[in-house]
Amino acid sequence: MASPLWLASDVVVGASRPVVVMAGPCAVESYAQTRAVAAEMARLGLRVLRGGAFKPRTSPDSFQGLGVEGLQILRAVADEFGLLVITEALGVEHVPLVAEYADIIQIGSRNMQHYPLLWAAGETDKPVLLKRGFMSTVREWLLAAEHIARRGNERIMLCERGIRTFETATRNTLDANAIALVKQEAPWPVIGDPSHATGRADLVLPAALAAVAAGADGLLVEVHPNPPEALSDGPQSLRVEDLAGLVEAVARVGAAVGREGAARRGVSPPGGNIDKLSPSAYTLARTAR
Repeated sequence: MASPLWLASDVVVGASRPVVVMAGPCAVESYAQTRAVAAEMARLGLRVLRGGAFKPRTSPDSFQGLGVEGLQILRAVADEFGLLVITEALGVEHVPLVAEYADIIQIGSRNMQHYPLLWAAGETDKPVLLKRGFMSTVREWLLAAEHIARRGNERIMLCERGIRTFETATRNTLDANAIALVKQEAPWPVIGDPSHATGRADLVLPAALAAVAAGADGLLVEVHPNPPEALSDGPQSLRVEDLAGLVEAVARVGAAVGREGAARRGVSPPGGNIDKLSPSAYTLARTAR
């Protein structure tokens, strides 16, 4: 079983801890849009806000993100509600910038084998969420994580976000087998991404529950105040009002597979781990409601 990873003094992922739901818009579009999601997250007791400031889009004509302005919005909204921020670094040059504003660095599917980026993330003290490449084997995924760890940073989460198969009815195929396998083979927590795995908002909940049943320690879920008008991945984004139902269902399945009850605040980490948090993460953790 993977050792628990402390993201803050009262946010821990892994082992038999409650499932950590990381939610937020695919892309940060505005302060109001991001705040609307964060307010509901805070009401539900969720602690990790996701959102893209730099967007690796297939088409150069698609929305590429707000960049630094997006990072600033994420940080401001997160500080208002006592949340942690996870966002993606697209290149080596983005790592210091993302580390300045975010509490967790995300490395996306397309960059799973971007080794200089892995090395740069491995030289920070930030937790790193590494998404599986959509055409990568489990072995390749784990070896990519080793590149991060060998640079000194073992604060890693592995994210199964769906792989490309012959099936075209969904955007990708959630590899629940891989979640169960990696839980046995790797020392790091595993996160499921049902949004990218399915590409359909109506399938996010069942895919999320399947991931948790297979052993996922957390979920990365896209949520938007008005999905039809989203600038990125609207069809796979939950409405803000749907988030509560997902959180409740995930807690029930988590309890059924032996995880602890609802997330609690005020839990103290093992000695020494809190010192590895950035000052901003430590401050947020100590002052969160």
